[in-house]
Amino acid sequence: MEQFLLDTARDAILTTLKISVPVLLIGLIVGLIVSIFQATTQIQEQSLHFVPKILAMFIALVLLGSWMMTVMKEFTLRMYDGMLRFIGM
Repeated sequence: MEQFLLDTARDAILTTLKISVPVLLIGLIVGLIVSIFQATTQIQEQSLHFVPKILAMFIALVLLGSWMMTVMKEFTLRMYDGMLRFIGM
């Protein structure tokens, strides 16, 4: 029983990371590029820092949304299958 719970928790954490890391990395890379641009041009506009990052993350969500839904669907099916096996024990 404890092994089942540990496997379920590990699977949930890994699925969360698998879904969130691509979008977060895109936001990190765009933020780094904008920061370098601001440092080299000495433009310190606050909206220049947030708007490109938000747009890039939104575009990433639109492009990766179907893949994310597939990963979440597979996780949900694994959870239902695990519950059925656990109840059947």
